[in-house]
Amino acid sequence: MTQISMDRVLTFINVFTVDPENQGRLVELLTSATDVSVRYAPGFISSSLHRSLDGTKVTMYAQWRSEEHYQAMRNDPKPLPYLQEALAIAKFEPCMYEVVKIFEPSEETES
Repeated sequence: MTQISMDRVLTFINVFTVDPENQGRLVELLTSATDVSVRYAPGFISSSLHRSLDGTKVTMYAQWRSEEHYQAMRNDPKPLPYLQEALAIAKFEPCMYEVVKIFEPSEETES
């Protein structure tokens, strides 16, 4: 299960814009890239994949120990075919973040 951490990690929120007829294929490609390589890379913490209900976006939330770990994974040729096909059908908007605050439900909300 993905847990959001503030412990000096690098967070990526990558938004892909896609035609609705390609959304399912994009999800498959990003899932395959993660399954064959990314999840085994040193420094990988976790990721979660989201698709918009209107079919036009796919968003991946991922956390890494450092930018160096992330860049090393990007140099691995194993996920490259999946990522190249993904970029052929979608526009990619990557962005690095740091978590500044985590909100959890109040005790009243949980009951």
